[in-house]
Amino acid sequence: MKLVTDWFRRTFSDPQMVLLVLVLVIALIGISFFGHMLAPAIAAVVITFLLDGPVSWLKRRGMHALLAVITVYLLFLTLSLIALFAVVPPLFRQVGQFINDAPAMVSAVQDALLNLQARFPDLISKMQVESWLAGLGNEITNLGPRLVQYSLSGLTGAAAFIVYVVLVPVMVFFFLKDKAQILGWFGRFFPNDKPLLEQVWREILDRAGDYARGKVYEILIVGLAAYITYQVLGLPYATLLAVATGLSVIIPYFGAAAVTFPVTLVAYFHWGFGHEMAAAVIAYLVLQALDGNVLVPLLFSEAVKLHPNAIIIAILVFGGIWGFWGVFFAIPLATVTNAVLRGWRERAAGGTAAA
Repeated sequence: MKLVTDWFRRTFSDPQMVLLVLVLVIALIGISFFGHMLAPAIAAVVITFLLDGPVSWLKRRGMHALLAVITVYLLFLTLSLIALFAVVPPLFRQVGQFINDAPAMVSAVQDALLNLQARFPDLISKMQVESWLAGLGNEITNLGPRLVQYSLSGLTGAAAFIVYVVLVPVMVFFFLKDKAQILGWFGRFFPNDKPLLEQVWREILDRAGDYARGKVYEILIVGLAAYITYQVLGLPYATLLAVATGLSVIIPYFGAAAVTFPVTLVAYFHWGFGHEMAAAVIAYLVLQALDGNVLVPLLFSEAVKLHPNAIIIAILVFGGIWGFWGVFFAIPLATVTNAVLRGWRERAAGGTAAA
């Protein structure tokens, strides 16, 4: 008990440690209790965080600050409108078609597995095949009501639509334009001497920020390449599968494996076993291989040095706390956590040496 008391007294006798812990606690409490109410503002901050990289890039090349902000903002609005009118309608239409065709897909897979079981009875039993397919059929059958329920609960009424479609872009513009003033206003609440907090903040901007922006570019590039590939091959549900392929890069190790099943299922349902199905599956695997071995090294100049188990734990923890955004920012948040722990350890070691 004395060791714990001595550690507590030694650690929190440093004002920098106390300030860091206080900021972290306030941030966690604010997001946990007020995150739902501040969802539009948080969404605007996240988008601003992602757009700040292109703005800084244009300013480093001599463009005036306000002109750089307007250029990036107009590009953001253009891409958003393209996504709204060109991607969302066919995406929802194909989701409905996929739900309608899901029972037939399950039936086709059932026939294929039963034929496989009849040819190789020692490999798998008929009861096991029927049990697996019954569970798969139930999940796909319930997918439609779940999607409808989620869409109705996630965007209720015209007021919420106006908030997200109108207010969020407006807030993004002012966050981009007045970033220095806003950060300066928040800085007035902190002491001038805050090296530990500044170290963690630099870590967020340098590593987590670059990673998040690179991940958005990766999703767009992989999704567009997948859409073109599926269209050329004539694969049905090209928009839906392209969106799934683009989003698969969010979750390392699991995303690519998870999307392999729907791509294979659609290809088999459309063509059956044959060279067309093999071509679709091989094309998907090639896209994932090019993403991991070519695109990722180009987008991320510095690899995130985290153990695979640390990444998996970060995805589970932050995804459970903040849902989609927790999964999206799992690796940046894990990097920031590592920076906090490293700064804490260095500060504590420095204090012990000084003592």
